[in-house]
Amino acid sequence: MRKKLLLLLLVPFLFCTGPITVSHAATSDHITSKAISKWTYKSGDDSIKILNNDKPTEIKEEKFDRPHIKYGGLDDLNRTKTATAYLTKNNLGRSNTRTEQIWRPTGWHNQPKYIDGIRVIPQNRGHLIAYTMTFNLNKSGQPKQGELGSIDNPYNLFTQTEFCNQKTMTQVEQKVRDALVKNKKVIYKVTPIFYGKELMARGVWVQASSLDGSLKINRYLWNVQDKVKFDYAIGRSKVDNNWRVPTIGDQQPNYRYNQKRY
Repeated sequence: MRKKLLLLLLVPFLFCTGPITVSHAATSDHITSKAISKWTYKSGDDSIKILNNDKPTEIKEEKFDRPHIKYGGLDDLNRTKTATAYLTKNNLGRSNTRTEQIWRPTGWHNQPKYIDGIRVIPQNRGHLIAYTMTFNLNKSGQPKQGELGSIDNPYNLFTQTEFCNQKTMTQVEQKVRDALVKNKKVIYKVTPIFYGKELMARGVWVQASSLDGSLKINRYLWNVQDKVKFDYAIGRSKVDNNWRVPTIGDQQPNYRYNQKRY
């Protein structure tokens, strides 16, 4: 009887195939970009995943004297790669200095949609390292006093949903800014996650660590939008009222250094 019961329990696992769907917070310290790229978002899932109990797994905490950003550049499909920033309070600036953005990151289709009678633009040009944290650095990420933020740098932009950019990503950025305001040094690593040869990222992996250990972040943010379903292969989208992305609460961060305008 016990053998029959065990066999019945094992059958679904023996014949299970297809994409991986992760609905719980991952705790492994061996998470990789390739592994994350195989995760699949399901309608109604949380939009944020806490990884390894929010402790970074790919940041080497090393002392640095001068702030700088290591941009990963673009891959053979012109997709943005990882950016790792070594930041201080001197890199904070204000959003009212923004200039026009021209660069079209892969998967960019600026298509307005009408959802419940409201006009929505579901895509933004998302910054890997927030514009307001890139002041006094040149386009190569090297120190240069007086330089404005990295607003239209191809190495720092990817196609991001409005929700991911202005809600979930903003929460992480504010935590980093708050640490910098307190004169802490922060290492901040951001990786857009693409599956295969798709041109629009399915999510963005953000990690941050202050050198004094008071700030720790390790999260995966799904690049999704409520009631808008994307074809990540090319970046186009369509309205789907059955496609749901839960809100993340009504609280509004204190935008002391950031007032996003799109």
